[in-house]
Amino acid sequence: MTVYIIRRVLQLIPVLLGVSILVFSLMHLTPGNPAQLMAGESAPPDTIEQIEESLGLNDPLPVQYWDYISGVVQGDLGTSMRYNTPVADEVWPKFVVTLELSIYSTILSIFMGLLAGIISAVRQYSISDITIMIVALFGLSMPNFWLGLMLIQWFAVNLGWFPPTGWEGPGSIVLPVISLGTAGAAIIARMTRSSMLDVISQDYIRTARAKGVKRRVIIYKHALKNALIPVVTVAGLQFGALLAGAVLTESVFAINGMGRLLVDSIIQRDFPVVQACILIIAVVFVLVNLVVDISYKFLNKRIDLND
Repeated sequence: MTVYIIRRVLQLIPVLLGVSILVFSLMHLTPGNPAQLMAGESAPPDTIEQIEESLGLNDPLPVQYWDYISGVVQGDLGTSMRYNTPVADEVWPKFVVTLELSIYSTILSIFMGLLAGIISAVRQYSISDITIMIVALFGLSMPNFWLGLMLIQWFAVNLGWFPPTGWEGPGSIVLPVISLGTAGAAIIARMTRSSMLDVISQDYIRTARAKGVKRRVIIYKHALKNALIPVVTVAGLQFGALLAGAVLTESVFAINGMGRLLVDSIIQRDFPVVQACILIIAVVFVLVNLVVDISYKFLNKRIDLND
């Protein structure tokens, strides 16, 4: 296990290096001049040239990338071109907000998805099964921004149960989490049902039933544990998708998270902030997948992670 973890951590280096090169190249190859945006449309050419010189934008791209990656290795993410402040001061507070939103939404997705999927599998072709799958399809089809607007209208404006916007206090997190986590719950529910039906049909489950083992023990101890591997995989991918795609939910609920910061920075051509945001998302995504892979060993002792 230790050797596997060390090997996977070392594999982070080329992945993150590739991500940094790709993002750096795309940001510098897209049209637009950040110095022009900072100086204003009516700024004279001399002022723009001075800004370009101070930001190092006149240096060759390899030199600019080397300066950037050298700073990242030392823990310096650079200085924001837009705010003229350290990138870390801009990114970290907003990253914490987005991370909390993604974690809460993932927990909701797993809880609702597992519960619905198990009920649907053990009552296959029943009214409960059909109803759950229809609701899951509906949840999967709804855009999260539309669901967010509907939740605001129903529970914030009409009923006044929750605040319509913001990320302060327990009440304000309910609607954004439901909005962002519903689609993930639908995916996990369908995956749980499919995986559970496959496991329930196995010979060892029939043997347990023949021996008189209680149904609850069969479902939750024997069947569910072996059915969780594909579900855990989907949950890990969902977390990464939520972390990277929370911008719509943050915009609808006026949450000052990293998604909104990333979009604003792309529009303003704030290279260091964009690169830092995407690099952080990439690191978290790879680490989550590492945790998912390690969890396979605990779910099924026969899996050899070194293969």
